[in-house]
Amino acid sequence: MVYGTCYSPLEEKDHLKHLGLADSKTLTEEKRESILGKMTTDSVDKIGWMVHILSPTFISNSMLKRTKYNLNALSHDSAIGLITKVLALGVNVTEIYVDTVGDATKYQQKLEKQFPGIDITVAKKADSTYSIVSGASIFAKVARDRILKDWDFVEGIDVAAAECGSGYPNDPLTKKFLRHHMDKVFGFPQIVRFSWSTASSILDKDAALVEWEDDDEADDKENPGAGSASLLTFFSSKADKGLKHKRHRFFTERNLYSVSQI
Repeated sequence: MVYGTCYSPLEEKDHLKHLGLADSKTLTEEKRESILGKMTTDSVDKIGWMVHILSPTFISNSMLKRTKYNLNALSHDSAIGLITKVLALGVNVTEIYVDTVGDATKYQQKLEKQFPGIDITVAKKADSTYSIVSGASIFAKVARDRILKDWDFVEGIDVAAAECGSGYPNDPLTKKFLRHHMDKVFGFPQIVRFSWSTASSILDKDAALVEWEDDDEADDKENPGAGSASLLTFFSSKADKGLKHKRHRFFTERNLYSVSQI
């Protein structure tokens, strides 16, 4: 995923409109490249930009770890990081426009708390409404397209960028790529985000079934309370001599025992 920011003097708003800026999803690849060329050459003294790239592996690791770091949080933090970097450059930011992810009101309040004194607008389809957001979306989309074109498949797969599809779940090429390049044991190439519901559904349906055994959990269900001490025993001065403490699975599987003499 690629997040982008675009910044420009307030008096250049009309100039941005003349560039033909629009939501990047509504433009062809050739049109996006053409507009980006204008922004980085003819308007280089009027427009600044940055992108923040999150790899599929990073997103998967974030979303599948014990404490889940979801896409909304990733998006919010990416936006905050980009704004912070622009401010660090010494840019006098007075207005911020953001395309919402999640609840627009809560997101705006979050940004207003993070950047007090700046007029902030968070709105749905901001990339279609505000030219400056359209510019950011074009930078992000072109960067993503170029990354995919030059993607180096460490798995040794010989696939052209066009064969990967757009990465959207309703794209037939994307579905075809997922079906044809899924390993029944190891899943997908690193270009695919494993936490993506479309990918996980294919794995659930077509990948090899794996059962993770947990003897301790099974024993607890069959003999609830067996080998478990009451919380009160930790505060009692008398030890319960009849209570048999269960050894951890790590020691029993390795035949490890406590000894007093060698």
